[in-house]
Amino acid sequence: MSDLSWLTAQPIAHRGFHDRNKIVWENTLSAFSRAIDAGFAIECDLQYASDGVPVVFHDDDLERLCGIKGDVRAKTSGELKLLSVGATADKIPTLKQLLDLTKGRVPLVLELKGRGADDEGFAEDVLEVLKGYQGPVALMSFDAHLLKDLKAQECPYPVGLTAEGATAESFSAHQKAMKLGLDFISYAVAHLPNDFITAERARGIPVITWTVRDEPMRARTFEYADQMTFEGFDPRESQIATV
Repeated sequence: MSDLSWLTAQPIAHRGFHDRNKIVWENTLSAFSRAIDAGFAIECDLQYASDGVPVVFHDDDLERLCGIKGDVRAKTSGELKLLSVGATADKIPTLKQLLDLTKGRVPLVLELKGRGADDEGFAEDVLEVLKGYQGPVALMSFDAHLLKDLKAQECPYPVGLTAEGATAESFSAHQKAMKLGLDFISYAVAHLPNDFITAERARGIPVITWTVRDEPMRARTFEYADQMTFEGFDPRESQIATV
């Protein structure tokens, strides 16, 4: 993999630069616009709509973010684009809408949310939407089967493992995933330091953390990893204050 210094060059806004869903909600075009204006990289979640379109949404269920019951994957992208997030003017965006907004101005770190047997075609369709996009992009997932699918599709972008855990069993599973030839790791900051991450960094694998929300988490990131995925504060401030 070519130089990945861009991945760790600036703080990464977790689900966009939102305010913990007070006014600006997570994974919305408003949160992404705010991150772009601030010069932060964007981390966001991808789900797979029923019509095979990748959409930007974290949860499996619509209730927390849209106030209605229902499986996000049971809806088409057209139906999802009509749903308000947090009773705001923002709707659930597609990956294509995110790309059209960002236009390569800041890096994108896209996490594919797996659902086992429902994921057939997901990786392929994400790569199809990304085709021709001009700008830094990285893809990642907790789910080894999606990482395998991305590799099988000869993904032209860096592919990373999203992970957590502080047990030997966890580390064994992570090491198995890394044998796919992954390029970076996004790890739970609460589970640092650990032998797995120390070893991966020693062999040159970049590590970003999730999700940093306070000063001790920020300090831990830069002691044991390379960059943070943050939420609920402005990293440009010397001390964390909620935003």
